Amino acid sequence: MKLGMTLPTMVPEAGRDALLGWSRAVDAGPFSSLAVGERISFGNAEALVSLSAAAAVTERVRIVATCFVLPLHTATWLAKQAASLDRLAAGRFTMAVGVGGREEDYRVVGAPFERRHARMDEQVAELRRIWSGEPALPDSAPVGPPPHQHGGPPLWIAAAGERPLRRAARWAEGLAGFSLGPGAEEMDRVFRSAEQAWRDAGREKPPHLATSFWYALGDGAESRLGEYAARYLTVFGEGPARALASQCRAAGQAALRESLTVARDAGADEVILVPTSADPDELERTLDAIAPFV
Repeated sequence: MKLGMTLPTMVPEAGRDALLGWSRAVDAGPFSSLAVGERISFGNAEALVSLSAAAAVTERVRIVATCFVLPLHTATWLAKQAASLDRLAAGRFTMAVGVGGREEDYRVVGAPFERRHARMDEQVAELRRIWSGEPALPDSAPVGPPPHQHGGPPLWIAAAGERPLRRAARWAEGLAGFSLGPGAEEMDRVFRSAEQAWRDAGREKPPHLATSFWYALGDGAESRLGEYAARYLTVFGEGPARALASQCRAAGQAALRESLTVARDAGADEVILVPTSADPDELERTLDAIAPFV
């Protein structure tokens, strides 16, 4: 099982020094990937900008978007941005896409919430056409640059339900999951559903099974994990956010190792950890905690 790391872009105090320092340290460590997630109505640094900065100061790790809410974007514009990032990363870019669950983000960018699943399927096809060199319109020039990777960056699906997984099995190469607990039963259900969807779609190669979860180490780890999760989930209301945050258990070294064992036993190919602190000491604590898994 590979281990990746998410940049702490969702942590309010994370600035230039923290994000570039974490990027360089992750690249020098045992991690397989360096990831950034997307939020709109939130105080985080923008995902593509952050990923580009990480790509510029790293050489080895895979650069992963986990994930872009594709229907919030214009497919042509995102195709150009993603191809540019793939070239900057010298072919190290992987892009997870999904439809998200926050209607507020759709409202603030002026995108319709309706038909978002169908629109995402259409947009994926458009991304692939543009990355292959076809013009976006019959009478237009091709949208460049061509991506470094032939056919464009690998696409993962960020979803957990059987229906979206069945839809994505036609075009995705992997799964970008997320687990609050993390929970063994939940993780097993999603992984097995993805594998079955890929088989039903006639895919010879099984999906890359990646998952993520929030964690905290050091002093006050449990309270920091709970506060971080509740703040992130406030869009669903304070009460539901607190209830969901109480499910997060990866606080402290023993709990983190237990959570990684749960993911490994469920068949995860990769766990992309999500820190709740931008302190560089947290990364050092993480290296100690994951030592048995690398």
